[in-house]
Amino acid sequence: MGRELDLIPVSEWGFFTPPRPMVIAGPCSAESEDQVMETARGLSELGIHVFRAGIWKPRTHPGCFEGVGVPGLKWMQKVKKELGMKICTEVASEKHVYECIKFGVDMVWVGARSSANPFLMQEIADALKDTDIPVLVKNPVNPDLDLWIGALERLNRAGVKKLGVIHRGFSTSQKILYRNDPGWKIAIELRTRYPELPFFADPSHMAGDRKYLLELSQRALDLGLDGLMVESHCDPSCALSDAKQQLTPADLGRMLGEIVVRDNDSDSLEYKENIDQLRAQIDVIDENLLFLLKNRMEVSRKIGQYKKEHNIAILQTARWDSILAAMVAKGKEYDLSEEFVTAFFNAIHEASVQTQNEILAKPSEK
Repeated sequence: MGRELDLIPVSEWGFFTPPRPMVIAGPCSAESEDQVMETARGLSELGIHVFRAGIWKPRTHPGCFEGVGVPGLKWMQKVKKELGMKICTEVASEKHVYECIKFGVDMVWVGARSSANPFLMQEIADALKDTDIPVLVKNPVNPDLDLWIGALERLNRAGVKKLGVIHRGFSTSQKILYRNDPGWKIAIELRTRYPELPFFADPSHMAGDRKYLLELSQRALDLGLDGLMVESHCDPSCALSDAKQQLTPADLGRMLGEIVVRDNDSDSLEYKENIDQLRAQIDVIDENLLFLLKNRMEVSRKIGQYKKEHNIAILQTARWDSILAAMVAKGKEYDLSEEFVTAFFNAIHEASVQTQNEILAKPSEK
């Protein structure tokens, strides 16, 4: 469990104005002054006030386009001066932070590769000490909630109080529709622990393909996230990096127009009465679930004791596989997804095995 964060509300940053969603947009990479300015003008016409562009690009293989470096910050300065937009970019080292400060960058973000490295996070946090620059932290490449929280804590301990997060999904070896696994449950857990954190989704890196951007953006907002960081390029077909996942400013405007932004609450008396009744029903069901789980664990303890007395191994893999398959099949009859049923029963099974392990390890009474 992470420690409490000392935060300045996003409403006091001077970056975003109601209503939701807060939007940050711009090209994956700053490639030329003309490309930066043309894209920024298109976004400014949409009413987007925060412009993003990659200046230094972390690439897997050397020899790929790794960003234009410091010259791109001068183009960003021009966006700020001529269009009045706030400018932000990714930092991955102490040097990047100092260059951003020198060129008046308004906000920075830390990428998924960097947030997974505590040494690098501490270097970035130390470089940002005594600054007033807002910092957004992307989730680590792997679904490690504590690592994500640890990155936030390092920045906060260094005095960064204008702090937020970006959920961009997680790397996976499985074949899925998207570039990265959305892993919404990790985002929901972080949101639950720190509801005051400004929370953005990055549907561009999550999707890897512009055709999925709308559905992922809608899902993020349906879950109550505050904003979106979306990659937008004046001519995506010519982009030097991540061309497939970028939208033109015009297409981005159309997408934002299609998104349904749902209210966090309602003043409707009818809504409040009905939602309270439904939540009361949920509370009763949850209490019943706990009671049933208690009973199940009691039986599991008896099984563990019986196995111990007869010198039987705790883990019975074939039996568990059979039980899980049966529960998944039964779950489908109840319109419950295989993923949910599997996760639920695996969690119960792990707790049962742990309980039986403790019984086995306990010395027998003479």
